[in-house]
Amino acid sequence: MAKNLLIVESPAKAKTIEGYLGKDFTVKSSYGHIRDLVKSEDAIDINNNFNQKYEVPADKKQVVSELKKLAKEADMVWLASDEDREGEAISWHLYETLGLKEPATRRIVFHEITKPAILRAIENPRKIDYNLVNAQQARRVLDRLVGFELSPVLWKKVKPSLSAGRVQSVAVRLIVEREREINKFKSEAAYKIVAVFGTGKSAFKAELSERFAKQQDAEKFLQDCLNAVFEIKSLETRPTKRSPAAPFTTSTLQQEASRKLGYSVARTMQVAQKLYESGYITYMRTDSVNLSDTALAAAANEINSAYGAKYHQQRKYKTKSAGAQEAHEAIRPTYFDKHTIDGDNSEKRLYDLIWKRAIASQMSEAQFEKTVAKISISTRKEELTANGEVMKFDGFLKVYLESNDDEDDNQAADGENAILPPLKKGQSLDLQEMTATERFSRPPARYTEASLVKKLEELGIGRPSTYAPTISTIQNRGYVVKEEREGKQRNFNVLTLKSGNISKDTKTENTGAERGKLFPTDIGAVVNDFLVQHFQGIVDFNFTASVEKEFDEIAQGLKDWTKMIRTFYDPFHKDVESTIKTADKATGERELGVHPESGKKVSVRIGRFGPFVQIGETPADDKEEKPAYASLRMGQSIETITLEDALELFKLPKAVGEYEGKIMKVAVGRFGPYISHNGAFVSLPKGLDPLDVTEQQAIELINEKRKKDAEKLIKAFDEDPDVKILNGRWGPYIEFGKLNVKIPKDKDPKTLTYEECKALADATPKDAKKGRFGKAASSKTTTKATAKKPPAKKK
Repeated sequence: MAKNLLIVESPAKAKTIEGYLGKDFTVKSSYGHIRDLVKSEDAIDINNNFNQKYEVPADKKQVVSELKKLAKEADMVWLASDEDREGEAISWHLYETLGLKEPATRRIVFHEITKPAILRAIENPRKIDYNLVNAQQARRVLDRLVGFELSPVLWKKVKPSLSAGRVQSVAVRLIVEREREINKFKSEAAYKIVAVFGTGKSAFKAELSERFAKQQDAEKFLQDCLNAVFEIKSLETRPTKRSPAAPFTTSTLQQEASRKLGYSVARTMQVAQKLYESGYITYMRTDSVNLSDTALAAAANEINSAYGAKYHQQRKYKTKSAGAQEAHEAIRPTYFDKHTIDGDNSEKRLYDLIWKRAIASQMSEAQFEKTVAKISISTRKEELTANGEVMKFDGFLKVYLESNDDEDDNQAADGENAILPPLKKGQSLDLQEMTATERFSRPPARYTEASLVKKLEELGIGRPSTYAPTISTIQNRGYVVKEEREGKQRNFNVLTLKSGNISKDTKTENTGAERGKLFPTDIGAVVNDFLVQHFQGIVDFNFTASVEKEFDEIAQGLKDWTKMIRTFYDPFHKDVESTIKTADKATGERELGVHPESGKKVSVRIGRFGPFVQIGETPADDKEEKPAYASLRMGQSIETITLEDALELFKLPKAVGEYEGKIMKVAVGRFGPYISHNGAFVSLPKGLDPLDVTEQQAIELINEKRKKDAEKLIKAFDEDPDVKILNGRWGPYIEFGKLNVKIPKDKDPKTLTYEECKALADATPKDAKKGRFGKAASSKTTTKATAKKPPAKKK
């Protein structure tokens, strides 16, 4: 048996490190956390200094058993979990659970998985940092207390099965408030003037800085320009420079991977984790922009050899975040001379982004010559402006240009940064064309996952390890959805002055289309309003940020974690008790008006099964007429639905005819519009309005579905019509009632008997967890702990 046992968090990391160490080391993985708080309400003893009860979950018992055995046989155990607070907590859990002894235990940290870094860490071991552990435990305990106490309040006052979290609730509030800003926004139109001077290669654009609110003012401007003389009034040329962005932190990597690669925040972190564990990049949870002296030297060597000395410019970036949690580096390649890596496409693309950003941060400024020409109009006092830019030296732009959150905007200045032809002061210009285009002001942009992370970071809420779990949680809880929404067609006017004439034209543009944006659901909005009303502290931005600062102070040994929790918990618990007693039930109810025929009240609110419209009052007894109900459709909201939209919902379900002696009905369900016929359901294709479906169309759709189902069916059984062998997306499988059963590779789906199918179904776990590896979530998002430093041994 090897003298040394080194424990890391992931098997991929273990495999990489094992190759660097000799036969004296056995490297094993803990697969993330090995224990967590018990699920019951007594997990935290509130009256006894918030002491916690832990348990080793069933799926970790074998791992713990193996690690215990290996630890007993080893002379020295090296705890090598990640170097952040959560990693420190994992090391402490291992220390406690495996029954390790301080003289035979070493804690080591590294922020890159390279042979020199691992050997250097082993040469410089330390003890477990209990300040970091306690900071992580403070977060864990606080979040558990908030969740356990707040969720029952929501069950009673809003809707069963809801839950709330501290940071997540603030994130939902940001999205809800942004949506309301957008709903209140009134778009205003104004006319933008753009002129084209010269012809061919010497043609260039100039723009009027003012915009005209009224069409007649824009038209008057064009009229005045009909016979005007245009002249270069001033010409200013000056050198300008552009500097590269700092290397990536966790949040800037998430933002740029979203903009450039289209990755979700969770996907970015999954891919970055793989790159780190394979030894390609430094640790991916960081809010530092610092690069080590070794990295600076390596970047300089690579830039000098690949591009030449004139492209190198050393820079040391300083972290702006006052509460920067970790002391390690920015995210960078471990080896700057490695321009590409082996791996799947997503790993290659993310590595390429990280490599370019880090290299560019140490490259020369890009140099430009910017020209601004002011053009006078003989018949008007206003001036047109033409901007030109010529790159004199590409510098860091040879490698990388940072993206921004601004989408393509038709309101951006036309012709900006184009190359201007040779011009001189006093020169007369020939006008080729001038347009006055109607442009509309736009509401604030909805958040993407990445721009929400940026906002949370700006507010000081959350830390590198919490961004991705927060974004995932608010979507998993159904408070927020990430969607694409089609825009609406909008007309706009264009006035054109050309060849001595002014013409008018009406054009069409698509407006309001959204892609990958975060929208609050109705339940998300109702829960948010309830929390804002009754638990202001939980959703207050400044308060949440101050809690993060207190975690930082605990990590630095400046604050006692139990006192910090007590200060938060006592008033919070009182709020919980009083809210349960006094608060009204929250439904988000809104009156829309009265039914035009019956005169009954029409209202909309949240119910047990989601948002719905109601016509009439809820009866006081069984004799009174019951109201009519209709669920809202996808994309509709209780805050914005109109009376007309609501009444449309009651036109369905409707019968569209008969087929094979059975009625065909069109209705709208949870997953969109469909036709029901003889117990079967057929989804309507996109673009077909359920109110317009004809009898013939319904028959065609039913027959089409039957044909597809027949092609999907491999075998059916007389013994039980609910058992079928079907062709699925990933090959044949057995549908055994509500259970989907995998078919072993050595079995032929066509020859399987009913008894064999039943045996396979009986052997399939009925409560199998979802996910590729049968795990509900990544191992690193849920478990943390509290620790007390062991007493110092007497010498």
